[in-house]
Formats: sequence, structure tokens, C-alpha cells
Amino acid sequence: MSSGRGGRGRGAGGRGGQSSPAISRGGGGRSGGGRGGQGGGGRGGQGGGGRGGRGGGGRDGGRVDHPATQQFPSPTPQPTPVASRPPLETSAGASSSSSTTAALSQPEASSSRIEAQLEKTLVLQNVPPSSSKAMTVAKRPGYGTIGRKVVVRANHFLVQVEDKDLYHYDVSISPEVTSKKVCRDIIHQLANMYKESHLGGRFLAYDGGKSVYVAGELPFSSKEFIINLVRNDDTGSSQPRRKEREFKVTIKFASKPDLNHLQQFLHGRQRDAPQETIQVLDVVLRTTPSIHCTVVGRSFFSTEFGKPGELGNGVEYWRGYYQSLRPVQMGLSLNIDVSARSFYEPIYVTDYIAKHFNLRNLRTATDQDFRKIKKVLRGVKVALMCGEHARTYKITGISSEPVDRLMFTLDNQSTRTISVSQYFHEKYGVQLRSSFLPAIQAGNDAKPIYLPMELCRIVNGQRYTKKLNERQVTELLRATCQRPENREWSIKTMVEGNRYNTDDIVKDFGIEVRAELCDVDARVLPSPSLSYHETGGESRVDPRMGQWNMINKKMINGGTVEHWACVTFSSRLDKDLPSEFCKQLVNMCRSKGIAFAPAPLFPIRAAHPNQIDTTLRDIHKDSVNILGPKGKSLQLLIIILPDVTGSYGKIKRICETELGIVSQCCQPRQAQKLNKQYFENVALKINVKVGGRNNVLTDAILRKIPIVSEKPTIIFGADVTHPQPGEDSSPSIAAVVASMDWPEVTKYRGIVSAQAHREEIIQDLYKQFEDPQRGLVHAGMIRELFIAFRRSTNLKPHRIIFYRDGVSEGQFSQVLLYEMDAIRKACASLEADYQPPVTFIVVQKRHHTRLFPTSRDTDRSGNILPGTVVDTKICHPTEFDFYLNSHAGIQGTSRPTHYHVLFDENNFSADEMQKLTNNLCYTYARCTRSVSIVPPAYYAHLAAFRARHYMEVDASDSGSTGLGGGIVQVQRLPTVRENVKDVMFYC
Repeated sequence: MSSGRGGRGRGAGGRGGQSSPAISRGGGGRSGGGRGGQGGGGRGGQGGGGRGGRGGGGRDGGRVDHPATQQFPSPTPQPTPVASRPPLETSAGASSSSSTTAALSQPEASSSRIEAQLEKTLVLQNVPPSSSKAMTVAKRPGYGTIGRKVVVRANHFLVQVEDKDLYHYDVSISPEVTSKKVCRDIIHQLANMYKESHLGGRFLAYDGGKSVYVAGELPFSSKEFIINLVRNDDTGSSQPRRKEREFKVTIKFASKPDLNHLQQFLHGRQRDAPQETIQVLDVVLRTTPSIHCTVVGRSFFSTEFGKPGELGNGVEYWRGYYQSLRPVQMGLSLNIDVSARSFYEPIYVTDYIAKHFNLRNLRTATDQDFRKIKKVLRGVKVALMCGEHARTYKITGISSEPVDRLMFTLDNQSTRTISVSQYFHEKYGVQLRSSFLPAIQAGNDAKPIYLPMELCRIVNGQRYTKKLNERQVTELLRATCQRPENREWSIKTMVEGNRYNTDDIVKDFGIEVRAELCDVDARVLPSPSLSYHETGGESRVDPRMGQWNMINKKMINGGTVEHWACVTFSSRLDKDLPSEFCKQLVNMCRSKGIAFAPAPLFPIRAAHPNQIDTTLRDIHKDSVNILGPKGKSLQLLIIILPDVTGSYGKIKRICETELGIVSQCCQPRQAQKLNKQYFENVALKINVKVGGRNNVLTDAILRKIPIVSEKPTIIFGADVTHPQPGEDSSPSIAAVVASMDWPEVTKYRGIVSAQAHREEIIQDLYKQFEDPQRGLVHAGMIRELFIAFRRSTNLKPHRIIFYRDGVSEGQFSQVLLYEMDAIRKACASLEADYQPPVTFIVVQKRHHTRLFPTSRDTDRSGNILPGTVVDTKICHPTEFDFYLNSHAGIQGTSRPTHYHVLFDENNFSADEMQKLTNNLCYTYARCTRSVSIVPPAYYAHLAAFRARHYMEVDASDSGSTGLGGGIVQVQRLPTVRENVKDVMFYC
């Protein structure tokens, strides 16, 4: 354990801390020493051990209660040499003692064996944390200083608040209302009716749910109100239907939020943010726009912000803005960004169906089309446009019979049955023109309501939540893509138009919003030097503006492709084109350093797209027959895809999970061009898919990366992708990748796993199950990757850096607690007392902070320069976070990535973490550009996206899912073959 927080010099303990029962925190810091100290040991010190020091300690973590342990298995190293690679450490960095190299007391189960065993196991345990005690998020270690200083503008607007007494009241509405829009209308009407007579002249700030906030005390502690709500349905009818309903509203005192707590937090004198107080102010600023706009999450949309734009297929987009109040270093900030979302076009259902499915004649619609229509329209509100007034209904289904044959019994004449078509003719005098169409069903199956499609109009302002197709996405991006100067102007105009400072509710709470974007001090980090093979014309490159090229360069470690094949499923290509395509691609690969056999294993094959399954299996069978006796296998299959999209996922699933074939898919339109740049890009992907490296950070070769180069370090990337909205049973997909080389940290092995629907915590990081023969078996993604690292490098990881993508702020503590605990348990299951220090960083791309240049010092797209980093003013008041724009913009406004260091036992300084993250962004395998998100997290996203393809074939057979404890049943992913997992197959 650490002996506390000492100084950076002499003494026992530096940057240490205390360990918690759940996860050792800080008791680890640079345990037993300060930076550069003596005696206790620090960076380079002795005794306690520090960076490169001798003895125990250094930046090691504390200890936890752990399961019964097994030692690392004996490694089976498969080293890949790197040019000018220095000799590996064998002392502090990589102990080779018997305690770390002894074989497991029980044989290590392969992942395929484990997954097969899980089907037979009695209980699959999602092991809970050993303690529920919350972890403390890492504090900021200081501010970065490296780089050229610049000033940027951020779309954050300073908010100032007067010291007022705030009151929180609970609200209940009876009968219960599920629509937030209706709830807001009720409270808005109550406020207008009773403000002076019963509310003491106070304005009400309402959150749309159970809470009302007031700047001052109401003249009662509890009171009931009766509200007769009159609403006009927004149906597009010239005679909207007027609804009147009576509601009982009860307002009751709940609490008194304290603004002083917020001030204490903003000044660093209180650790935890007073969420209730921030919530009050956020609701105040959102109350008025919530009444007048369509609310989607934290965004507001209205046709008043611009005419809706057509996306095609019955979908349109509305303009609006995102708004969020957050505490930052400069005080309270209102983050505002322009936004756009897709909505249903307010058109007749028949017109929508024709547009959505591109049907000129609805008579041609098939039963399969109507099954799709039912899925698309379920939950959509429509207005029946006949009679005196329009009335709204929510679609629950579609009838199996057309309206002229769909019979029902009249309520007032139980003996008479009548068709829907006949009913509307008799009651409304309407002669249906599309009586061959099925009816829309509203209500439930027990008491359905049938409505003719041609008389139903989609109600205005309904968000389209289904997945947009490729053309719609392109249209939306084209319509909303703005250069930085245009987006900055749009944001400023939006803020001015919102008139926050003249809003009565905002003024009543003493809130003032500055109208100017804030200026922020930033720095432009230097780009790293990259190393290529010394036999190329250039063995070292210094990227400019986040870009470089492969001219006169060879991959630093070219892979080997002795046995390969090619198949084309495209009919548009000339007969000889696939052969020429392969010839030029092979030549490019060879010129870049890949040892590529000039001829395929057998002649290039051509097949019809409906023969994908059999063709791929035949290729595999033939390759096994030829190479099997020699103990070899097919190393690469080049596939020219069919002309019609939709086969990629099926091909990857068959190749990677069934046949164990590494494949490279190519679009037929690209194959036709025979473009040199395209061949270069494909060569980059092929090289890492056959075990090579494209480039390496020069500092990695020279062992000059702080912290990472000092001791064997494993870098993880993790992500969870969730099903599209509307898919309420499909599992979420978790992916974890980890570096398999040190000190280069460029090769990443990936593992994927299915888990409960929309579950964000990665459930399979560590798991254990009971085997009838072997007893308790330890397994999980972390453990498997640790063992793979050991086998690949002949080293045991002494540090862990974990980049975790896709976590929102509200999930920080839960994800950190559970996933750090899983990491600890996985380590402890490998070896007694094995607890390497961990740095856990959340990577956030889905935020709305934008940084704009204040001078002409920009890239070619007009964006801020690659390497621009911000860790002041708009960042967290006390925690360790920063915004990094690591890439050069292509079009539109660049989005910096937000990195939040939640846990740091390796004690990175701000400069060390920012520089490492920025430099890693230059090692992404698929292009010669720096990328916007750190590659481990990027690779995890690619792996999870790939695994989604594995499930599409069985999407209708998903099992039940559950959230929470107990046994969780989810649809299993097919297992990726071991030889495929050995390489970066997801690239």
C-alpha cells in the first residue's frame, strides 16, 4: 500500500493515495516514492522503485481482494522484428522469474472451448464489484504546457446567476399523463391562470415530469389545482379537433437547493457537483423553448428555425439547436450548437408508403412490403381527415384484409356486420379509392379501431427514429454541413434569437447569459515523427497538417502473403479486369514491403451473388486440399463485392467465424478505376490483416515515450454499440482491443461479445463459470488479451492504459466501478498479487463543443489545426479532462474529442497524457492521416461494428434480454476463428 501523498522529491510516497476495498486507488500511485527522489524511490529512483527504478513499488497499484489465482501461462512468443529496435529490458521492465513464467496449474482454455463450455455450464456469473463503495474520479494533475499557444473560440456562453432563494416543489398530475408535451401544457396553463391569485406572482420553471422550481417561496406548502386543458391537435386540418380534459394538479414543497454549494464547487472547495442546483438552472433555461418547440433530448426543433428539408422516402429534417448547462472552470457555461434531426413528413399515409418504398402503384405492394410497412408505421400518430374535426390515433398495426373485405360488428347494432369501406361510405359519405389496401389499426387487439390509409394524415412534428438509409444520411450531411465560420455565425444568431435575457422566467431567477462565444487559451501540440522501413526512400517522416503520404516509403514490417486467392461477385467488370486488378494490387503491396506471392493459389473465380455461401466454402475446401498436407493455409482472400450492396456482412461472417479466412473486400466501382491511390490504401489494410505493421512512432523505437516506454505497457480500447432505435430485443455488442506489441504499441488484437440490450457496462470483461471436470474456470476478454500479450511479446504487462469509448457523463461512476473491478479481478486471476497500475480514460465524441479559429492560422478546411488541445476554461473545474483536435478537417466543422481521465494510478502529467493521446492518433493503420479519435478506441468501434454484421442473419431469433442481476440470456455471437483474431481483421 502507498504510505500517502508525499512530495515530488525525497520521502516515502509520491502522488500516492489510499486504496479502497473495491479497487485500489492511488495506493498506488508511484508507490513508495516521489518524482526523482531518493530513498523512497521516484522516477529513476532506488529503493521503493520508480520509473525504471529497482525494487518494488514504482507506479504500481495497490491490492484488492481477488479470486483464486492462476499464474500466467508459459509464453509462446511470436516476435515481429522492428528496424533499429533496442534490446528489451529483463529487469524492472520484464521479469522472467519462474513466478511469472510458470505454467498454469490448470490448462488454459481456449476462447472457443470456453464459449462451447458456456452452453453446458450451470450458471454464467456476471461478477459484481467486491465493494459498492463509489470510486473517486482523478483530479487534474496540472495544466499542459507543451505546444504553441493560440486562442480559439468555443460555443460556450458564460452564465451568471444572482444569489436567490431556490425552491423545489413536487408535482403530481391526475389522471396520469405520459406525454411531456401535455404535462407542459397543463403546467403552463396553471401558471397563466393562477400566477397572481395563488402563486404569489411567481414564475414556474417546469421539467416536464415531477418537478417545479421557483425563485422564492410559494404561499403554500401543498395545494391542489383543477385544470381544464383545451388543446388543438396539430393535424394540418383547417378545422382542428378541440379536446378538453380535466386534470388535478398537486404542488407540494420538496426541498431548497442551495446556490452556495454550486459556488463552492466552481471554486474548487467542494469535490462533488451539486447536481440538483445545476438541474434547477438548466430547467429554468429550458422551460420557455420546451413550450414552443419539439423537444428531442437536450435539443429543440421547430419549423420557425427554417423550412423543413426533404431527405426522401417520406422523411424530412428540421433545424434546431442543442443546449446544455454545465459547470466549467470559467463558471457556468451554456453549451449551444446548431442541430438537425429527421422527422416524418406530415403527409397522407398512402403518400408516405409510396415514397418510403418507391412504389408508383400501391397495387403492386406485396405481403412482404406490408410487413415492412407495419414495422415502419407502428407508433406513428395519424389524424383521420374526415368528418367535422380531425381526430388523432396512434398506429398499433395493419389489418391482414383490405378495407373492402375487412368486416366488423357495429357497436350499436350487434347483429350487423359491415366492411370498413362500407362504414365510411355510410357515415361520412366517403367513397374510398384505395379499398384494396389494408386498414390502419389503432387501439389494441381486443378492441381494434380500423382506419382507411387514404384518409389518415401523419401528424406534424414526429421524430423519425428509424435508421436512415445511405442516401438520406448523405442528404442530411449535405444540408447541415457548414464551414467553421458559417457554423459559428449560425450559433451566434441562434443565441441572439433565443433572447434569454428578456425571458420572464430566466429574469425571475436572476440568470444572465452572455451573447458572445468565449475565447479560450489553447495549444497546438507538435506532430510526432513516424518511422518506416529503412530500405525505403524515406525511413522517417514528420507529418504536416496531420497528413503525409506513402511515396518512397515501405511499411516498417511488411507482412507475408504466400497463399492467396481472389473471387469476384460483380457482373459489371470486364472478363480480364479482375486479373489486372489483382496484378496491380499485388505489385503495389510488394512495392510497399509486403512479401506477396505474384500468383494466386488457383485461378481467379467468378460467381453469382446468390452463390456467396457455396463459393466461399468451395474456395476454403479447395485451399485446404492443396495446402493442408503442407501444414499451411490460405492467408488472404481478395473479394470483389456484388454490384448491389448488402452482401458485405454475410461475407465477413462466413469468412471470419465459419471458415477462418482473412479477407479484403473491394467495391466493383473501385476495381474498375485501377487507381494507384486506392491500391495504396488497400495495401495499408492488407498489411495489418496479415500481421504486419505500417509505421511506428519513432519515440516508441527509441524508448522515449514517457511512462509507456519505461515498462511493458498494454493499451486497451473498448466500445459498446447498441441496436438502432426500434430494435427492442437485439443485443448490444461490446468490443475490446489491446496492443500486442511493446514498445511499438501498434498491433491490436480484438475480441467481441454480445450482451444485454442497451447495456453500457461491458459484461464479459471478466467472468467465471463452474466446469464439472475442472472446477471454477476464470475467463473473460481482459484475461484473454493479457495472455495473448504475454504470448506475443514474452513480457508481462506492468502498466495498463484503458481508453473507453461511448460512455456518457451520467454513467461515469458506474462504468468505472464495475469495469475497473473486472480489470482487477482478471489480473488477480492470472497471478497472485498481480495488480499493474491502471489509467482509465473515457473517450467522448458525441458532444456539442466546437472550437473555432480566431485567426487565419487554420488548416485547408478553415478549421483549427491538428494537435490543438484545450484543458482550461471550458473543461471540468477540478477533474482531469481535455479537448483534443488531433485531425485535419475535411469538410464542415471539426469536432474535437473529449478525453476524461477517470482513474490514474500511473500518474500521468497533463502533458504526458495529451501528448501520448495525440501521438497515437498518427498510428491508425488504415490511412496516412492523423485521426480524430485515439486508435485503440477507433479499432474497438470497428470491431463492434463488424460483429453487428455477424448477428444480422439471425436478427429475428434474438433471445430474451434482461437488465440487472441474475442470469442474463442474450443471443450469442458466432465465434471468430483464432487465426483471424491473431490479426487486425476488423481494419
